[in-house]
Amino acid sequence: MRLVFLVILIFFLSSGLPSLRSQEMDPDQYQRERDPTWQEFEDLQEQLRSLRKEINGPQNQINNPSSLPEQKPALLQGRGSAGGSSMNPKISLDGLFSAGTSSAPDLANIETGGHDPNQRGVTAQNVELTLGASVDPYFTGNASVIFQIDRQGESFLELEEAYLTSTSFPWNLQLKAGQFFSQFGRLNPTHPHAWDFADQPLVNGRLLGPDGLRGPGLQISYLLPIPIYSEAIVAIQNGSGETAFSFRNAPDEVLFGRTMIDRPITHVTDLLFVPRLVGSVDVTETQTAILGISGAFGPNGSGTDARTAIYGIDFFYKWKPLRAESGWPFVGWQTEVMARRYEAGPVDGASTLPEQVLRDHGGYTQLLWGFKLRWVTGLRFDYVAGTGGDPVLDPLRKRRFRVSPDVSFYPSEFSKWRLQYNRDDIQSRSEPVHSVFLQWEFLIGEHGAHKF
Repeated sequence: MRLVFLVILIFFLSSGLPSLRSQEMDPDQYQRERDPTWQEFEDLQEQLRSLRKEINGPQNQINNPSSLPEQKPALLQGRGSAGGSSMNPKISLDGLFSAGTSSAPDLANIETGGHDPNQRGVTAQNVELTLGASVDPYFTGNASVIFQIDRQGESFLELEEAYLTSTSFPWNLQLKAGQFFSQFGRLNPTHPHAWDFADQPLVNGRLLGPDGLRGPGLQISYLLPIPIYSEAIVAIQNGSGETAFSFRNAPDEVLFGRTMIDRPITHVTDLLFVPRLVGSVDVTETQTAILGISGAFGPNGSGTDARTAIYGIDFFYKWKPLRAESGWPFVGWQTEVMARRYEAGPVDGASTLPEQVLRDHGGYTQLLWGFKLRWVTGLRFDYVAGTGGDPVLDPLRKRRFRVSPDVSFYPSEFSKWRLQYNRDDIQSRSEPVHSVFLQWEFLIGEHGAHKF
């Protein structure tokens, strides 16, 4: 009996040892094992220790340069290390559409821009795919491809821009090379989605062309070493085709009643030169003013020796309070004035036209008021006129005046809705033309900041 009792006692004591050992543990340790919250706390501590290692690691390498791994020269590294950036480019897709009506059935003859609403009903103004990325430590690359549907329902693709931009040139210089918009004025270098109105000003379409002034070439810009921001820009471009409207336009195209000829490049003077000088000054902490002058000089396709010269001056003013919510409220005023001298060659045959100089001038001024978060209202006045030429062959060459009020709503930075009214007074028409457009836009992907 006593033996049985001893066996039972030994068994009991042995089974209770874990409980006794737990009581002999450190109280905090015991609590951690019983409370799951302590485990979460320890996990956070472990994460903190890992972060400290990641932070202290590079610092230790800086303090001890011998510990750094051997680096290959930049030019020998793979493209994935170009400029320290990823190979993955920034990609975005912007869709710009409009629905409109007009008292004129030939709305395409009223609007002067290739991306303007050009018909009653719905217009696919511009669908643009944009790509941008670092190429290497010295250059970035950008490209944009546009998709459009014409009035006949035909679809087409077009390479709008594709160029390199330098990032590390000395002496405040920057190089651009490729296919790009000419830096003439403020509106020409911008894409349709960045416009403040549903259509481009009359003077831009009339003097610089429906698709804007652009082409393959080289551009050098210099940041002047003076107290105020000032930049001098000079571009040399091919200046041919439909995107060089006032210059070596596409052969067989009819301009000012004249059929354009093919003018090949045989000398440096056959290229298009586009200089620009722009300066910016902060008038106050809340006000900024920008003034620019531009020129474009080159041959045109109306004759073997014919040339064109376009001059422009532009002004921009913006007020924004120090405490603005996402950029609102604000007031912006923008004005551009242009003049063109076009040496038109002679035309023989059924439509005999003499050799003559055609002169055109015009401009626009617009006022924008961001009166409420995401809401902007604007008013634009357009004027364009010309002397010389045959008004029968080119009826829209004469005086034109347009007034355009609009209101825009931005649900976010990725979408836009705009309502605009146009009243056009055209010298060759007895009645004014009334047009109304509802425009909408959506953006997918990343996009850069718009031009200030």
